[in-house]
Amino acid sequence: MAARIWTRAWVLLSSNSAHATSILRKTFSHLSRTGADWVPRGQPAVLTHGSVTNVRCLFKSTGAAAQFPRRIQRQGAAEKETPNSDRESVRGPETGRGSAAKTGKGVKKLKAVDLAHRLRREKREEDVAKRKIVKSDSPVLRRVQELRQFTLQLQKVHPNVLAKALKRGILYEDQELIAINKPYGVPVHGGPGVKNNIGEVLPILAKMTGGMGAEPLHLCHRLDKETTGAMLLAKSEESADHIHHLFKTHQVVKKYWVLCVGVPVPSEGVIDIPIIEREVSGPQPHFKMSLAPVFRLSEGGESVTRVRPSRESHQAVTRYRTLASTGTSALVELQPVTGVKHQIRVHMSLGLGCQILGDHKYAHNSKLAPQKLSEGFLRRLGLVQSKARHLPLHLHARQLTFPGVAGGHQEVTVSSPLPKFFLTSLKRLKIELPGKEEP
Repeated sequence: MAARIWTRAWVLLSSNSAHATSILRKTFSHLSRTGADWVPRGQPAVLTHGSVTNVRCLFKSTGAAAQFPRRIQRQGAAEKETPNSDRESVRGPETGRGSAAKTGKGVKKLKAVDLAHRLRREKREEDVAKRKIVKSDSPVLRRVQELRQFTLQLQKVHPNVLAKALKRGILYEDQELIAINKPYGVPVHGGPGVKNNIGEVLPILAKMTGGMGAEPLHLCHRLDKETTGAMLLAKSEESADHIHHLFKTHQVVKKYWVLCVGVPVPSEGVIDIPIIEREVSGPQPHFKMSLAPVFRLSEGGESVTRVRPSRESHQAVTRYRTLASTGTSALVELQPVTGVKHQIRVHMSLGLGCQILGDHKYAHNSKLAPQKLSEGFLRRLGLVQSKARHLPLHLHARQLTFPGVAGGHQEVTVSSPLPKFFLTSLKRLKIELPGKEEP
């Protein structure tokens, strides 16, 4: 239904009255081009500098009636932003309530919608700058950027994306079990500040592998957030209970590969030292695992005395052997017999005196600080000490061997390939894999 309205428009005009008159004419022309259904009942008269005009129109659509005042306001705002123009106060188009916005002379009118667009644009530019990897000619800086980017991947993605990545990394599957290749930086369980974890995406992964009616997968054991490699998932509660029993009775043979700083002496042996959790006081109070030996040297170092073990300590036994080494680093295979928290990391750092590369938690006894590396070691890695905190933990679950669940007594062996950052570090340190081993 047609509606007659009166529109009063205040327009910021230049000293040229003829140019000012074209503002309203352009507005009418724009409505014609956009197909608005309107019939003008009065043509805008020639305007003078800062004058007010009454324009009477008959609009056949409410959309055109609402468009017309807004177009005049935008035309006035555009004129206000032109350089070297004589700026005066601007009044927006009056509504039916007769309200009008006023600003002082020479003050630019700021609209809420323009402010919102500007803030969103600045936030997008800031986010892009944070995610952007700056290309540099320095190999040290490029290496640091690669490591930093790697530590952030798969932590902020959609659960479906994480489930697809786990599906692509399936190492073994039968009627009862699935073995996946756990990526770096993704925790197994949720917790404060954790956005993604493997436990939450198991129902999605079950549907991807077994169809929409598949039962959710079950966790059989856990790996640390920074640990990569083979991890078992069960398709039923019965299978999960069976795998739990195998781990508890030490029927699962676990082999881990680590890249350590220093060469173990002797090159092969067994570490049998209990582990206990202790609180570390200082500027950053925290808890960490530590050794609780049951033997103590005499004051002169001539004899060894056995002491009573602590009630809070846990027996921890680890077999190890050196696969390859250089003068300052080594590739070591470890086989934990027991399953104490951080057992491999503590036995390597405190038992053998060879810290795992990238293990910043156990790099110092009494404080939390990045791992301290020698200048030659950093040079071979292509890093500087100030950027060593970006080094990922080089601890990989290489192989799992266990009795078959579905097939009875047949033994199953699952092997996991080394991640890319692990292979890159081996190459930079010039450590070659054993002849029969594959990456």
